[in-house]
Amino acid sequence: MSKKRWITFDLDGTLMQNPFGGWVFPEIAAAVAGWLGRPYDIVAELVGEHERRLRQGRYVEAYDWDGMLAELLGRLGIRESVEIAAIVQKHAVPPKIRLLEAEVPAVLAALQAKGYALAAVTNGFYKYQDPVMEALGLAEYFAAVVTPERAGAGKPDPAILRPLGGEVVAHVGDRLDHDVQLANRCGAFSVFVCRGLPEELRAVDPRLRSRHDLMRQICLEKWKREGGAQTEGQGAALLPAELLPQAVIGTIGELPSLVDGLCR
Repeated sequence: MSKKRWITFDLDGTLMQNPFGGWVFPEIAAAVAGWLGRPYDIVAELVGEHERRLRQGRYVEAYDWDGMLAELLGRLGIRESVEIAAIVQKHAVPPKIRLLEAEVPAVLAALQAKGYALAAVTNGFYKYQDPVMEALGLAEYFAAVVTPERAGAGKPDPAILRPLGGEVVAHVGDRLDHDVQLANRCGAFSVFVCRGLPEELRAVDPRLRSRHDLMRQICLEKWKREGGAQTEGQGAALLPAELLPQAVIGTIGELPSLVDGLCR
């Protein structure tokens, strides 16, 4: 039996929009304010704790939204509890959630037809991601869904890929710090999804875009937004080599022809 050849995908910001920012967090904020009887920015507290854990390399704990919320509620003296997965399930309906491009299912099917096994490799816990994937019709395309609490590791730690047997040929995602770095660390072909490319870059082959000065500047700015370059000095003018993608796509539709060159 030949070993599987995987193409792995990030989910949020790459293939789909989840309901957290627009619906889940606002519902949590309203509930907490009601229990306290006063306005309170619990979402800022949650995001702050999330970012603190990321800086500490605690990639699994950083995405345990239920755990972080329970700790914060305890500090506030709130006895009520919130089940975030249930809130996600409630809001996992279009247009609260959506595919980022209508052609996503067709592209995934085309990759399957080329003989690749597809896996979702996400830092979101399974209980938060599965309802959205099911509602959008994505789940059927993935032979595996790898999440931090199941793998015991989170992106960009290559250990998150341990549950996948065979070879990870390419990883596709919209974050340099998580997705591109993961692929480069584990020797997979790194594909950076960067929608809204300037016309100057759209005319360039996806494999050559990252060599372009304009693309490198776009990547540097993206990395800064991700929190990687905290100051303008101390190397902030250069993108670390681990964060440089091997290919850049402006639309998911560029992917099937791109991976043709990976077949061997």
